[in-house]
Amino acid sequence: MRFFLLPILVVVLCSACKKEPVDEMSNEAQNDRLTKVYPSVEKALWPYFEEFEKEAAVRGIAIDLSDGEIHGVIQEITQEHIAGTCNYNSHRTDLVTIDKEFWDSSPDLLREAVVFHELGHCRLVRDHREGSDDNGNCISLMASGTESCRQFYSAAIRTALLDELFDPTFQGDWFD
Repeated sequence: MRFFLLPILVVVLCSACKKEPVDEMSNEAQNDRLTKVYPSVEKALWPYFEEFEKEAAVRGIAIDLSDGEIHGVIQEITQEHIAGTCNYNSHRTDLVTIDKEFWDSSPDLLREAVVFHELGHCRLVRDHREGSDDNGNCISLMASGTESCRQFYSAAIRTALLDELFDPTFQGDWFD
């Protein structure tokens, strides 16, 4: 009888400890849940633009990225180690560009960090903000990536980094 129960016990214990796959929503599923349209933005970026607006609203800031003032594309960026760019000036429409190779190989949370960083430049008029905490992690989502701090964007510190990103006491005139 013991010999018979041992394999069953092993199967039960192993199946109870099995790691569940991360439920990362596909772009198609995210697009089905969108409530807004961003006509000048590539559709794969829409969920991140909408989430940026929602995170601003949680902090009492009204932002509308569907007005066409910012374009967004996913395409090759030829510069090395550049995941995204924001080209902005007063003479033309602002443009957020996300590197295609980065996009194709990155998880949702990392995509969000880069899109939010670039929207920080284009919409919030934020410059880079350097600095690190006691563990060497960057204290701002607006860190340039050229300093010695480690870029670390996870679910555990996301709220703190977004609070800092949308804090109107830092650079920019977006909160008027």
